[in-house]
Amino acid sequence: MTMGKIIFYEDRNFGGRSYECMSDCADFTSYLSRCNSCRVESGCWMVYDRSNYMGNQYFVRRGEYSDYSRMGMSDCIRSCRMIPMHRGSYRMRIYERENFGGQMYELMDDCDNIMDRYRMSDCQSCHVMDGHWLMYEQPSYRGRMMYMRPGEYRSFREMGYSNMRFMSMRRIMDSC
Repeated sequence: MTMGKIIFYEDRNFGGRSYECMSDCADFTSYLSRCNSCRVESGCWMVYDRSNYMGNQYFVRRGEYSDYSRMGMSDCIRSCRMIPMHRGSYRMRIYERENFGGQMYELMDDCDNIMDRYRMSDCQSCHVMDGHWLMYEQPSYRGRMMYMRPGEYRSFREMGYSNMRFMSMRRIMDSC
């Protein structure tokens, strides 16, 4: 498994106190009072604006993020999760209703619009069999996103996403 490294900074342009992560961190508020920039030295990461991997999620890869506000991100990043590199196939089943009900479609590649491709107006549960995916609330990979790793997701509503409709899905394929 490849190691990842991300450094968070209290101020914009990498100023103020910093905190370095090389693995998942459920809460770094005891190290930083706020977070306005970060440097991803290696790996791909999801950063969250609440502790315990909750709240709005943002995907970041190797590079510099000098000012979160310019990217529409929050200044209160509180937790992060490293995305493991996946080599192999990608498979995910999406379902129209909770608990794997309604129409079901299996994806093995990116889908920029489930309405256009499958005539599916909503996706409320999914089963990720292989790979790591990002699901977006708008077509063409826009809007808020949710990171999906292998597992069963029976109800997006119960996960705290009751006001979101996922309309596009993308595989995380970067070698980061």
